[in-house]
Amino acid sequence: MAKQSAGLLVYRHGKAGVEVLLAHPGGPFWAKKDDGVWSIPKGEFLEDEQPLAAARREFAEEIGTPIEGEFLALTPLKQPSHKVIHAFAVAGDLDVARVHSNLFEMEWPPKSGKMQSFPEVDRAAWFDLDEARQRIQKGQVPILDEFEAMLARM
Repeated sequence: MAKQSAGLLVYRHGKAGVEVLLAHPGGPFWAKKDDGVWSIPKGEFLEDEQPLAAARREFAEEIGTPIEGEFLALTPLKQPSHKVIHAFAVAGDLDVARVHSNLFEMEWPPKSGKMQSFPEVDRAAWFDLDEARQRIQKGQVPILDEFEAMLARM
């Protein structure tokens, strides 16, 4: 079975219109990269976990706070890697200066034998949809497109 991940597309109505929350991956590989590497807060889950429960868990782990609201399921998105992303849109607002992610460990520098801890997400930010399309991983742009179409119908 293909790997699956689930995440939340949190949105708010800001001064310039609708804004979405994106997370920048932590760790040394991503430290100096920006456009095309941001993501909705998401993570993998196993068959016995429901996608929405996984999305909410991953959000709390990566952003450091739970979120409540009306979760709107978007169409599951198959990635070129065959992974399927289950995304849910939810209205919310939070102070990105308070983001506090869980940590992961990896050998760094490579082949040094030294393990270091890094945050899974090193920062989060609010972006309007045009800028979000530039910042987000290309494979996740359809999530933004579907969300924008959903907003137009509301």
